[in-house]
Amino acid sequence: MNRPEPTLGNPKNTIEILQKYKFVFQKKFGQNFLIDEHVLEKIISAAGIGPDDFVVEIGPGIGTMTQYLAHAARGVAAVEIDKALIPILQDTLSAYDNVTVINEDVLKVDLKELAEKMNEGRPVKVVANLPYYITTPIIMGLFESHVPVESITVMVQKEVAERMQAGPGTKDYGALSLAVQYYAEPYIVANVPPNCFMPRPNVGSAVIRLQVHKNPDIRVKDESLMFRIIRASFNQRRKTLQNSLSHDPQLGISKEVVARILEEMGLSATIRGEALSLQQFAQLSDLVFTYK
Repeated sequence: MNRPEPTLGNPKNTIEILQKYKFVFQKKFGQNFLIDEHVLEKIISAAGIGPDDFVVEIGPGIGTMTQYLAHAARGVAAVEIDKALIPILQDTLSAYDNVTVINEDVLKVDLKELAEKMNEGRPVKVVANLPYYITTPIIMGLFESHVPVESITVMVQKEVAERMQAGPGTKDYGALSLAVQYYAEPYIVANVPPNCFMPRPNVGSAVIRLQVHKNPDIRVKDESLMFRIIRASFNQRRKTLQNSLSHDPQLGISKEVVARILEEMGLSATIRGEALSLQQFAQLSDLVFTYK
């Protein structure tokens, strides 16, 4: 079916819509709307959106990216928390018959059920221009609840994108890098300067695609234990792994046990968490599981 070309990537059209509805930006929702056609096209292409895809968009705003998604995909479910935007979305998306707008907080939406209902349980693609303060809980929520997702293509703060992609021994490497890489392959698609948004954010942004592992290389006996170990290892980066883990009350393991495990893994007794790869954290976690 021929769906109309998107019009909202043009700043003039965006301003017209905002004025028509006397829209006031809500700081609490971290609203920054994209006004750059080139970036919007890049997101669609990086997410690999095609006519067979069903997309869940988080935070459609006034429907700018939604128009691009609806034009390219079989169907779109757009989840928007701000009820002041619902009449605007009904207007800007009126020409598209393949979009469902859901006025909810995405953290309270059962995305698993949504994928079942809208896509017969097949994996969906998630695309989002998220408020930066809730990026991590939303992405981790999607991963941890094992929603059937093929990929997540998201606009995030530039430094968060760099942390997601970082490897061992670098300053950006941490709990977020390991959590994301356990579930997906991160790839930074583009850096996006502040002038591509309205209003302009105070920080640089980046589009990152997280391609969910179909057959994960790394499996552990207890996922939540591994993430607890990872968090403890990075809580105080300057501490050795032995001290970090033995001082964590939730883990409840002694310094002697940690020393024995590190020796078993062929690692130095003074090694820090930032030097371990995901593979090594998985091995460490399974050994802790055995000793507990």
